[in-house]
Amino acid sequence: MPGSSFSALILIADGTEEMEFTITYDTFVRAGIACTSAYVAADEGESASPGPIIATGSRGIKFLPDVLFSDINQIHGTAKFDALIIPGGAKGAATISECAGVQALVRDYIDHGKIVGMICAGSLAARTAKLPSQPLTSHPSVKEQLANDFLYSEEPVVVSGKLVTSRGPGTTFPFALTIVSMLLGPDKRKEVAGPMIFPEGTPW
Repeated sequence: MPGSSFSALILIADGTEEMEFTITYDTFVRAGIACTSAYVAADEGESASPGPIIATGSRGIKFLPDVLFSDINQIHGTAKFDALIIPGGAKGAATISECAGVQALVRDYIDHGKIVGMICAGSLAARTAKLPSQPLTSHPSVKEQLANDFLYSEEPVVVSGKLVTSRGPGTTFPFALTIVSMLLGPDKRKEVAGPMIFPEGTPW
């Protein structure tokens, strides 16, 4: 809708897959979606350390998150955001999906009809948050942990109501563009995908 503004909360932890975080963030910004990155600490002592928090991705790239996830309610309020994004990367996804605060937020967003995007091993958060059985996908490495509780799919991107899941680094562009389309419509997706030279005719 003209004049509408949307925002996304994108989680990150040590071990987050860099492409899944960066491509999603970048694609959203191109679409005019305001992004906030929130660092999920593996332990409380890490959050309490003095100085800026640096997240080290799965390939060693350093990121400076905007806020600590533990502070997000005080600073922004989680209700501000229209979408919640959980990237993968084995270590990062484990930290994020096992965080009780993240699990509660996933359930709250789904209950209030807000978009929750999970990609790669980030889809484990659907299980830890105890979401009901529904279609989803993930990186093949965590398929066995999800297939018994969900209607597992091999599709690059799976949309189930407001839950959007995807497979890995190579499917991050269609994952992000799908969420852009859900928030802002298919015309905005085309507007963003064009200058990216995202291949025309790609089925997803």
